[in-house]
Amino acid sequence: MTPAERSRYVIEHLPPGLFRVPEGEDGAVAWRIASEPFRLAPATLAKIEALGPDLVAFYRALNGLYTRSARGTIPAFLAEYLDQGKPESIVKLARQNRFRADIPQVIRPDLILTDGGFVASELDSVPGGMGFVGAMAHTYCELGLDTVGDDDGMPRAFTAMLEATAQKERPCTAIVVSEESSDYRGELNWLAARIRTLGLGDVFVCAPQDIVFTEEALFIRHADGKEDRLDVLYRNFELFDLLNVPKQELMLYAARHNRVKMTPPPKPQFEEKSAFALLHHPLLEALWRKELTDDVFTRLRALFPQTWILDSRPLPPQSAIMGLTASGLPVNDWMQLETLGKGERDYVVKPSGFSELAWGSRGVQIANDLTREDWKAALTNGLAAFEKTPHILQRFHKGRRVRVAYFDPATEGMREMDGRVRLTPYYFVTGDAVRLGGILATVAPADKRLIHGMSDAIMAPCAIAEDGA
Repeated sequence: MTPAERSRYVIEHLPPGLFRVPEGEDGAVAWRIASEPFRLAPATLAKIEALGPDLVAFYRALNGLYTRSARGTIPAFLAEYLDQGKPESIVKLARQNRFRADIPQVIRPDLILTDGGFVASELDSVPGGMGFVGAMAHTYCELGLDTVGDDDGMPRAFTAMLEATAQKERPCTAIVVSEESSDYRGELNWLAARIRTLGLGDVFVCAPQDIVFTEEALFIRHADGKEDRLDVLYRNFELFDLLNVPKQELMLYAARHNRVKMTPPPKPQFEEKSAFALLHHPLLEALWRKELTDDVFTRLRALFPQTWILDSRPLPPQSAIMGLTASGLPVNDWMQLETLGKGERDYVVKPSGFSELAWGSRGVQIANDLTREDWKAALTNGLAAFEKTPHILQRFHKGRRVRVAYFDPATEGMREMDGRVRLTPYYFVTGDAVRLGGILATVAPADKRLIHGMSDAIMAPCAIAEDGA
């Protein structure tokens, strides 16, 4: 097959409905299709594979430090920042003894490929895309092409995670998708159906209304009225939207009383980008090093960009914000940053978490793309939101340029695009091990500052190649 023929095959055989296609768009995809997976050099893949255990260690360390901070045995500001803006009911939920040791079992960082390696701009514990990446990889593998994780890496890794969570083989699982997260229903339907087709387990996608509660157990009610008892409830809804999720109290009650295993756990501290700032906080360094070991701490500090929480509370005159300068001077007031020229503003401002604006590149503002007035507004608005929706200031790292070929349906031929890459590997925690299910590459045009799924981005699974990035 020619590259164009391979691309046309992918378009024609990729399962429809993985993501909502905008009205009027022709075909099953609303992004640019490559004729082959995105190539990663063996050294790059090795680093990504080694990253999984470090991220699990980070979550476990964050979990332990949050618990100790809430109890007052280490500095209280760590838990205070992670709890900032959340209702008391959510904070109490996060501190339930039943969930005390639980961490997310699916971890997806957003890795920006740079000239020096990669940096993690985000870390998602309720990630979308598992079915999307799985279906993409499966379709490319049908062409005889290799992908990271092979043709069914995502469904097999997801199933292994469920079995480790339930501590039994073939657990019955409901992936509960809220209305707010409904754009992900199509790809998760593919994931669940593929797991059943492979005979790996009974996994179903449902709305919260399809969950049936009894004092003994939770059940899923199917369209034909049949009910199955659940071993695992996979929570595909964000905690900021919890009060809008039907039957959420019953699901949480069942999880608290061990009637069902819930993952990810209902702990919003894992959904906060301010955790990056806490890792970089000098007053917490000794605690992090002890929890993580020196080697893991050093690697994570290099992976996570420098980050600060936009705390609106004034500082005394003799104080300064650690690690932050403006025109060579220590910063005592955030608005000192307002005077920076565009070339000095290598920063991003974005909501930390617990907000509808804190995912999918919503609410992200790149400072050196903004006018002086808009930059001032970004700082002012971020500070003003501190009480309810804390924002962070984060170092911006520009991605390296790559050239990738994609299929042009108008000419039925291939074109090349100059772009920047975001890699999103999916790690699945299976007891003491971490399994890499697959990696998605999103290549946005080089003139786009934010790299995310868009109609003029190329999205493809990754494969290993000696001449790769």
